[in-house]
Amino acid sequence: MSPEAASPHAAIRQFLLSLQSPARILVAISGGSDSTGLLLLLDEAVKAAPHLKISLCAATVDHGLRAGSADEAQQVAALCASLGIPHIIAAWQGEKPKTGIMAAAREARYELLAESAERFGANLIVTGHTYDDQRETLAMRGVRTEQLSSGIADAVLFDRRFWILRPLLFSSRADIRSFLRERRVAWIDDPSNEDVKYERVRVRRQLSPDPATETDIRAAWKERLALSSAAAEWLDRYFTLQGGLLGQVLPDGLRQDHAVLAYALGRLTAVFGGQAFAPGRVQMERLLLFAAGNEPRRMTVGRVVFDLRRDGLYLARESRGILPLTLRSGEAGVWDGRFEAANGSGATTRIEAQGAAARKDLGARDSCDEHRNEGGESRGLPKAAWKRAVASAPVLSGEEVPLSPESIQAIHLTPYFAPFDRFLTRFDFIFADRLSAVFAMAPYAGVPFRSIDGKTI
Repeated sequence: MSPEAASPHAAIRQFLLSLQSPARILVAISGGSDSTGLLLLLDEAVKAAPHLKISLCAATVDHGLRAGSADEAQQVAALCASLGIPHIIAAWQGEKPKTGIMAAAREARYELLAESAERFGANLIVTGHTYDDQRETLAMRGVRTEQLSSGIADAVLFDRRFWILRPLLFSSRADIRSFLRERRVAWIDDPSNEDVKYERVRVRRQLSPDPATETDIRAAWKERLALSSAAAEWLDRYFTLQGGLLGQVLPDGLRQDHAVLAYALGRLTAVFGGQAFAPGRVQMERLLLFAAGNEPRRMTVGRVVFDLRRDGLYLARESRGILPLTLRSGEAGVWDGRFEAANGSGATTRIEAQGAAARKDLGARDSCDEHRNEGGESRGLPKAAWKRAVASAPVLSGEEVPLSPESIQAIHLTPYFAPFDRFLTRFDFIFADRLSAVFAMAPYAGVPFRSIDGKTI
């Protein structure tokens, strides 16, 4: 991998010229060298090009996980004040989890950054990820899989709300620190960056100083984008959504390019199963072998039942393991990884699978009555497959008293794509946006670039 835009100055200039304008950028700054360099580079470039109509604001997330973090956040605030850049400190409040702390901290960090962007009226967020971070990520993923990795994405849509961009992804940390020394600006060293209990630190110490033999990341990005585009075309030609619940792949769709089919079926499995990631390589090999068969049969992968028939492959959420979700008035949440729910009623509401509610005879109300009234037979669908899909549909009931029709109308359920709706890379954007149309949902927010790698988009 040879970074084509290794100079931090050149990377920032190219980034700003590629943006749609006017733009207000929220800079995520921890006080470390990478994010501090990002802030100063952007500040100098924006001030030198007022015609671009780009302004800056900044946010520091204080995770509260180590002593001194609050003081460090105040140091960053002082730096931003000296530059005339509006800044906010966003603290991660509440009890911290005992396990999975790094993943939880990441979720909290991006949620707090999005809230800060809303407060400042920013329309995008930038982070200081560098070429060094990219190399480490590729090395870690290389240990886990033989498949070509696209590494850290340069653009990720968070929570369908904000694009998070990484303009220094092809610039080295050493060059950024040289720039800071030239400006006589200090940075904060996080001691966890030297703690070998973290995998990234161990990998960092083992990396070769010469990256020339490593993955050509731009080629991997190009391949990933082409695959997403081909899979989106596959959706148009071969995939149908029945009643918002049952997926159907036409027989010809099962005889298409192996890589395209694996990409599409893997992500459909994650969507219908309500899981953030596609099944692993072994499970996908089993699924593709199953889909290539000629005889009717069923199998379950990733919480999804695949029903192979002569008229195609049907997929629906399996009935096991669908847990209920209780929302008080005004609360929102994600049910089963498949539906986003917002309780706008004045009553506490319980959401569970229709099959489970029917077994308990709760007299609950299906939030989508057409699921019950439109029989699979009337659509020419396999009765068992349709029945299975309907059993996995969400149904609403009152926690204490039956829900009134007005309460039902005030509870909003919309499809939720677990692999895309929290973090959507631009590599998967084409496929996810096409799938959104299949589900009759609003399109995702477009990438805020007018050009990428010098090419107009």
